[in-house]
Amino acid sequence: MQASMKYLCLFGLLVMVGITGFEWAEGAGECGKTPVEREAYKLAPCAAAAQDAKAAVSDKCCLEVKSIGQNPSCLCAVMLSDTAKAAGIKPEIAMTIPKRCNIADRPVGLKCGAYTLP
Repeated sequence: MQASMKYLCLFGLLVMVGITGFEWAEGAGECGKTPVEREAYKLAPCAAAAQDAKAAVSDKCCLEVKSIGQNPSCLCAVMLSDTAKAAGIKPEIAMTIPKRCNIADRPVGLKCGAYTLP
């Protein structure tokens, strides 16, 4: 029941932002021409795993993390984004997802703010 409520809240957040629209950044940022906040929505399948270190990490989550992780600075920015914070993501737990997905070429030791990717 509690997990369903978290997903419902995340869905509501996504709908709210979708209605208000996205602000497109000019030029390149951490995630190229795609705004970090937009990239953060791709990690919606990781919501439960990023809030509980004991939660299973879905295959869809691992695929998205691996894709975004091709650009480590983007992955870091996404995990620390306002969108992730609003969804209740705990950065210290989110940083463990690449390891929990057994991503061999993850950027071990990457500093993301006060956190380090294991």
